[in-house]
Amino acid sequence: MEFQDVVRRRRMIRRYDPDRAVPPELVDRILDNATRAPSAGFSQGWGFLVLEGSDQVARFRDACTPAQDADRWFAANVEAPLVVVPHSNKSAYLDRYAEQDKGFTDRSDAWWPAPYWDIDTGFASLMMLLTAVDADLGACFFGIPVDRIDVFRDAFGVPAEFHPIGAVSIGYPDDPLQPGYREAVSRRRKSTDVVVHRGSWGEG
Repeated sequence: MEFQDVVRRRRMIRRYDPDRAVPPELVDRILDNATRAPSAGFSQGWGFLVLEGSDQVARFRDACTPAQDADRWFAANVEAPLVVVPHSNKSAYLDRYAEQDKGFTDRSDAWWPAPYWDIDTGFASLMMLLTAVDADLGACFFGIPVDRIDVFRDAFGVPAEFHPIGAVSIGYPDDPLQPGYREAVSRRRKSTDVVVHRGSWGEG
């Protein structure tokens, strides 16, 4: 598939064919491409928990279901043959930038202008979303309720230094476009004239 077609076709898919598993070779391709995302200092401070099949995904739902307002959270209702939970590891970045070629020996995070450990893991997540489209799959990035993160971590033995930034559901789409969907999206999408500022943001 041409790259522009991948970008154009990418959208969040929330319903999947329950009878079609994601083939192992596609799972491997998605994960391999995730590791090819850029990372500051080539720190690669990420880790991916892969959950396949109804039993593992049900455990994920159980761990991520809040006591109240469960219907508000896709994490508590997701039905997919594959869920990948990308985790960021801040310590990996502080360790990397305390090495001799970087020189921040105190491992302080005070000088970081943004949390690159989370940003880079977000890059890896986007690589998974795009790879899914290229493989004729659907995918959706969604959040985990903040008050369920410790429960999730305990349920799957996630080490303390790894923090889930969200999750990605993946499968064969069973989420057809409703009439007028693309037109509605086009109306909601901000134009480049609104969000792009060339040369300066404004006058002065």
